[in-house]
Amino acid sequence: MRNKKKENFDDIIFDNEDGENNPTNTIKKLRQKIKDLEEKEREYLAGWQKERADSVNLRKKLEEEKKEYAKFAKEDISTELISVLDSFDSAFKNKEAWEKVDKNWRQGIEYIHAQLINVLSNHGVSIISPLGEQFNPKRDEAVESVAVTDEKEDGKIVEIVSVGYKLQDKIIRAPKVKVGEYKSQ
Repeated sequence: MRNKKKENFDDIIFDNEDGENNPTNTIKKLRQKIKDLEEKEREYLAGWQKERADSVNLRKKLEEEKKEYAKFAKEDISTELISVLDSFDSAFKNKEAWEKVDKNWRQGIEYIHAQLINVLSNHGVSIISPLGEQFNPKRDEAVESVAVTDEKEDGKIVEIVSVGYKLQDKIIRAPKVKVGEYKSQ
């Protein structure tokens, strides 16, 4: 019966086949075992690092998606509140009826209107009112061409039918405008 000694290594046998203790073979086996363990360690480390990087990337992606979702949610509610601002603007445009209303009541309504604009502004919504600017088809919606006598007014916005709005850099409603058109006589 062979007597095989085992140290703290389960798969390394320190005796050779003949039962003799050969230090050269033992050292070779230990070096190979170290090499194998180092390789396994590198594999585990690489796998762990990849998983960690994937986790960080996923977290970033989820954060971006969350921001994008919040942005769309803001756009939806902003669009709804813009219709309320349109109602205010309609009331303000009817100067005759507006002037007949009690001055204190008018001031209160104008204050509420300003508050609503402020709330929207705090959430990244801004008014686009391009009066006097060159017509920009990427931003503006032309509803009518108006004859102008000054050549410098050609292609410029001469009247705003309804203001536009943008959320951050995205136009959520284009301003409806009348554009000057110069025709030489």
